[in-house]
Amino acid sequence: MTEQSTGACLIVGAGEGVGAAVARAFAREGLSVCLTRRPRHLDALEQLAASIRAEGGKAHAFGVDAREESEMVELVDRIEAEIGPLEVVVFNVGANVWFPIVETTTRVYTKVWEMAALAGFLTGREAARVMTPRGRGTVIFTGATASLRGRAEFSAFAGAKHGLRALAQSMARELGPKGIHVAHVVIDGTIDGAFARGRIADLDARLARDEVLRPDEIARNYVWLHRQGRSAWTHEMDLRPWTETF
Repeated sequence: MTEQSTGACLIVGAGEGVGAAVARAFAREGLSVCLTRRPRHLDALEQLAASIRAEGGKAHAFGVDAREESEMVELVDRIEAEIGPLEVVVFNVGANVWFPIVETTTRVYTKVWEMAALAGFLTGREAARVMTPRGRGTVIFTGATASLRGRAEFSAFAGAKHGLRALAQSMARELGPKGIHVAHVVIDGTIDGAFARGRIADLDARLARDEVLRPDEIARNYVWLHRQGRSAWTHEMDLRPWTETF
């Protein structure tokens, strides 16, 4: 545990895998981590928060729908009033779905956009609202290969992730001169976790060969982004296993 950081870190989309790893990493930096997922996942969030506290960190769980403006405004106000000033905000909602274009309904397209683009906008706006007066803070958006290019059956996901990347670029240009570091991380490749383990039979063998992204390694890069000096900020980085083609 370091004594360098104080204040709070909000992680929107703190599921198992990357979200949990990022939460643990920032807790080790001394920040009070605030974990959010939709209310139906609150029990799992509470367990994650309890495990972080058992390791000596500070953690709080909130059941919040990041697509709802009023809930995000209330959440940020509550963190600022009861926990501490937000120093880091990480938007980590996945929304990874794929359907053939003729099977992509309006409901699917809209829901994916709400999860990956609208919720990202609300998160970024609320972060900017409280960070700008202080002239400091870090906002990190988790992107994907789909942030850069579309592929077959990914029209909804790619459209939403493209939108999130554009948001990050616009925020970086607007907020950088005000002292706010905005970064977008393209995660290109399979990530170890329950989703991958349910689909890839030889995942453990691939992990042993470092052919799969490890959440803890991703989290180390998020912390590094936050700790960068402002004379050499990174806006966009891409993370992929050494064997991944691109």
